[in-house]
Order: sequence, then C-alpha cells, then structure tokens
Amino acid sequence: MKHPYLNEDHEIFRQSLRKFLEKEAYPFYEQWEEDRMIPRSFWTKMGEQGFLCPDIAEKYGGSEVDWGFAVVINEELERVGSGLVGIGLHNDIVVPYITSYGTEEQKQRWLPKCVTGEIITAIAMTEPGTGSDLANIKTTAKLDGDHYIVNGQKTFITNGIQSDLIVVAVKTDLQALPKHKGVSLLVIERDAPGFSRGRKLNKVGLHSQDTAELIFEDCRVPQENLLGDEGNGFLYLMEKLQQERLLVAIGAQTASEVMLKMTLDYVKSREAFGKPVGQFQNTQFKIVEMTTDIEMGRVFLDQLIAEHIEGKNVVTKVSMAKWKLTDIAKKIAAECMQLHGGYGYMEEYEIARRFRDIPVSSIYAGTNEIMKTIIAKNLGL
Repeated sequence: MKHPYLNEDHEIFRQSLRKFLEKEAYPFYEQWEEDRMIPRSFWTKMGEQGFLCPDIAEKYGGSEVDWGFAVVINEELERVGSGLVGIGLHNDIVVPYITSYGTEEQKQRWLPKCVTGEIITAIAMTEPGTGSDLANIKTTAKLDGDHYIVNGQKTFITNGIQSDLIVVAVKTDLQALPKHKGVSLLVIERDAPGFSRGRKLNKVGLHSQDTAELIFEDCRVPQENLLGDEGNGFLYLMEKLQQERLLVAIGAQTASEVMLKMTLDYVKSREAFGKPVGQFQNTQFKIVEMTTDIEMGRVFLDQLIAEHIEGKNVVTKVSMAKWKLTDIAKKIAAECMQLHGGYGYMEEYEIARRFRDIPVSSIYAGTNEIMKTIIAKNLGL
C-alpha cells in the first residue's frame, strides 16, 4: 500500500535501504538473536550509508530530510526483526532530545558521531520502582561546583550495554511541587566516573536487542551536560514521548503486515486432509478478519503520520494508535501461530520469534492502560 506522505525519493531510498539490509542484516539476524546483541559494526555500516539520523541538519553531518525517511527506516528494520528497535530509538527518540533542547556546543560535540554510528545513544527513564509514574523517579542529581553528583538506578534500558551517550531523567529538586517540576535531563557519557552497567537483562523476546540496568554511584557529570533547563525535564519527556509512541505503532503495524504475509503463504502451501489449509472456511475467516484489522489500522496510521509530519497536535490519536495497533498485533501473532500448527511453535519458523517479540509493545513507551487514561482525560472524562 502506498503511503500518502511518501514520494518517489522516499521509495528510491526504501529500495536502497532494503538492498543494504538484504546484504548486511537478513543473513545475520538469527545469529544476532543467539548472540543477544546487534554488533557495533552494523551501526557504523548504517551510518556510512546515511541510514542513521537522516533528518539532522547537514552542518552536523545529517541529510536534513523530512520525517518520511524515518518512517521508511523503521518499517524496513521491523521487517528484518523487532530486535533492531534500538536503532529507531537512537534515530527518532534519543537524538531528537539533543536537536531540540541541546546547546550549539552540545550539538557540535555529539551529533556528528550519532550520524556515523560512532556514538550509540539510549534514554533512561524507568527505575526498579518507577515505570509510568515519571514524576516520582528516585535518581537524584545534586550540583557540586561545576558537576552534578548522580545517584540511583535505571532498568529496562534499550541499548543499555552498548550506549555511549545516555539521556537520563533525574531529580534535581526534591522539594519541587508539583513533583514533576523537579525533574531534569542529564546527558551522561560512557566514561563518566561512578557510572556502571548492571545486568544485561534476559528478556522473553527482542533477544538481539541489548537491554540493561544502569547504576549511578556518586557519578560526576559536568554541569554543561544538562539538557535544556533545569526543572523542565518532565515537560521535555512528555513532548517527545508522542513520537516514541508513534514509532511503537509503526513497528506494531509493520509486524502485523509481516505476520499476515508469512501466514498467508503458509496456509496456501500447507496441506491437511488432502487440500491446502487455506481452503478451510475457518482459515479463510481468520485471514479475512486479520486482513481487515490490518487494512483499517494502516489507513488510520498513515493519516496520523501525515498529521505528525505537518506538526499537528496528535497526542490523542497517537495514544489511540499505540494501544490499538499493539493490541491488534498481539492478537494477530497468536492467530498466525495457531494457523501454523505445531510448526509455528518451532524456533526455525519466524512466527515463533514474532510471537515472542510483540507483547512488549503494549508495555513500553507508556503502557496501553496509560494510553487509555490519556485518551479519557482528553475526552473530558
């Protein structure tokens, strides 16, 4: 299906990226899943080809293109596998904090290497005792001369092991009322004294995506690494979470499309009782129901992406897309596995991996329950 916000340049870019991935990602992806890591060499190859942060200004090494190119990148990476989500996080979630709120000195210091893949980024919000309730984070940052002293822990951090640059949500004012006004963002670099990494977490799915705990023990961070203004961190997070949630919706929609395609091919070729499984009415009805859900989801998502690119306020619609499309994707994963029969439960069939990978999409970037709360509030309830 042709996306209304994409033109010929985007499609040429898509073909170039797809060709690159067919050579550099598809043949190695299963090994990366076993290794529990995407190699840094893949990041630098992405950077060499202009597939990292293409929307960044040319003076920092980017191509200064529209966000439609980001959509193409995220769709094509998802087609390879959900474990590549860390690249989308780098491109379209973490780096935009620097481009939007960073000083000119910060941009010149960090952005060029973000484009080349020399710097891998992460964002650290979640803590062992704090998930969706960001105003109540416990990690503190106290100013001591020209350095902040950071203490606390973060968990479930995407790119946590490999990251060189981490945007960390901290409390700089413990007395602030309301509490969210005490939240600030610090950029903490790999070699910061007092910073260490805890466990590389063993997840149900997304095996190739490194996810880790981060530990800050009297970690010294230069004051010039404060991102934006002190006390505005919560507002920055709320502003940027919209694009993050849109990325999750894009990933879920793409995964649904991939799962349907592989299942459609399977039921046409797999035979039972002397005929293809696809000729049984139950199979046909299941395929039709999934196709309908996916088609309707795509139309809504494409309209939403177009509005986001135009700069419209899409908070309510993004929340709708995030919860609904991830919910649909989980149901489609289960239906597609069932239609694969016993083979769907075997690791050599891609649907098994997809079934493991998709559930977390309804949890991260704000749980689907939080999405419904946001929608209800915006409806005046």
